[in-house]
Amino acid sequence: MDWKRFAVAANYYGTLPWRQLAKRRACDQGLAPICVLSYRRVARSFPCEWSMVPDVFEQQIDWLQANFELISLYDAQHRLSSGRNQRPAVCITFDDGYSDNCNFAIPLIVERGIPCTYFVALKNVAERLPFLHDLQRGIPLEPNSVEQLQRMAGQGIEIGAHTRSHADVANIQDPHRLLDEIVTAGQELSMLIEQPVNYFAFPHGSFTHLTADAFRMAREAGFSGVVSAYGGYNYPVSDPFHLQRIHADAEMLRFRNAVTVDPIRVDRLGRSGFDTLTNDLISQEA
Repeated sequence: MDWKRFAVAANYYGTLPWRQLAKRRACDQGLAPICVLSYRRVARSFPCEWSMVPDVFEQQIDWLQANFELISLYDAQHRLSSGRNQRPAVCITFDDGYSDNCNFAIPLIVERGIPCTYFVALKNVAERLPFLHDLQRGIPLEPNSVEQLQRMAGQGIEIGAHTRSHADVANIQDPHRLLDEIVTAGQELSMLIEQPVNYFAFPHGSFTHLTADAFRMAREAGFSGVVSAYGGYNYPVSDPFHLQRIHADAEMLRFRNAVTVDPIRVDRLGRSGFDTLTNDLISQEA
């Protein structure tokens, strides 16, 4: 066992009694957390940090179904808005739009009736262009086709917007381009799949990739909500428009450690959904 794995194990098992007590108290008070997970690609070929093999994905889904209520982003927002959630819940999401996901992950999700929101970058799926991060490592993996998205939407998978070009919106100064990446691309995606596109996911999704202008534009455009990806939890005191997500780690111990509310992560980000980022955005809008 390497030292990083040892540290995670020590944190997880050492704080497990605290986590179980905190979970019971939160449930009794109606303040149970909602964890939104972000996956990207499930496949055996070309492993990398944003890929997961099917066996591990199924193992994670089995564990989630045994220990949590799996709900949609809409249901998560409803619980946050109501100010009450009595059972720890998890939402499943995917980012980018890889064709490989249709071989195992999506059929498993559909077969089990699990709610799922699948965020795609419009240009990559519409023009079948490999993602830049794959081209940079010399492995041009195949993105989803429009036909795959239409089929998924027909099976109950919610398709969400992820910009036009997988752009870092924090680097976009031109308001017309920002509008195109967030709003126009979402509208065009909706026309392609012939379904409403209700949610927007920030590419990369950390603090440095989010801006008040992008939040405001998404809200004014009529998106039901936006999701980030910097590792936060959602509580009934959180802003329901902004759902914080956690990367679904392929290593099972780190995965369990994150989903069961890691106290180190809580201390770093703050327990409330009104964290530093949200406060900064509110201050900028005031």
